[in-house]
Amino acid sequence: MNDTQIELSEISAKTIAHYQQAAESFRRGTADHDVSQNLDALCSRLEGPDPRVVLDLGCGPGRDLAQLLARGIQAVGLDGCAAFCSMAREQTGCEVLQQDFLSLALPSQRFDGIFANASLFHVPREALPRVLAELRASLKLRGVLFSSNPRGDDQQGWSNGRYGCFHSLEGWRAFMQAAGFEELDHYYRPAGRPRAEQPWLASVWRRASSSARGTADMPW
Repeated sequence: MNDTQIELSEISAKTIAHYQQAAESFRRGTADHDVSQNLDALCSRLEGPDPRVVLDLGCGPGRDLAQLLARGIQAVGLDGCAAFCSMAREQTGCEVLQQDFLSLALPSQRFDGIFANASLFHVPREALPRVLAELRASLKLRGVLFSSNPRGDDQQGWSNGRYGCFHSLEGWRAFMQAAGFEELDHYYRPAGRPRAEQPWLASVWRRASSSARGTADMPW
C-alpha cells in the first residue's frame, strides 16, 4: 500500500468513526429532513420493469430507504458506519451493506438507480474517478445516479471531524462525464431561496453507453 492509499484509508476511517460516535444524535437531527425533491428527481428517471432496485449510497439510519420502499422501490442500503447499518436494517428490514466508499464490492449491473444524497462528497477527489467507475459498473444499462453535494470552489479538507469535497457544478460535471455519465438535470437546494442561500448542488445522471463515455479534462 503506497502513501496515497494509506492517507485515503485514514481519511475514510476517521470520517466513519465520526459518524459511529455521533450515530444516535445524527439520527435524531436528520429524521425530519425533507428530501422528497431529490427522491422525485431520481425516481422519475428510472426505467425498466418493476420492481426497480435502488442503492441508497450512504443510507445512514435508514430514513430515505423507508421513503424508497414507500414508493414501491426495492431498496438496498450501503454505509460504512456499523451503527447506521444496524439502525437502517431495524427500521426498514432492507438489505444493508456495510462497506467503505473507498472499498466498494458491488455486483455488476444490479441497480436501476443509485441515490447518493449527501454522501459522495466524503470521497476525496483523488479517489473519486475510481469510485464513480465502480458505481457506474453496478448500474444496469441506462441506470440513473442521483447525487447531492455541498457546493463550493472544488476545495476539500476536514470540517467538524469529517472529510469533505465542495464541488462546483463545472468540476462535478467533469468528474461525472469522465466516468461515463450523461447529465439529465441539476438544481440547487433548498428550493425557492436565493442562490446564496442554496448550499447544496443536486444533479441527475444516466449511465452512458461505453461508446459515449466522457473525455472531459479532469479538474485537478
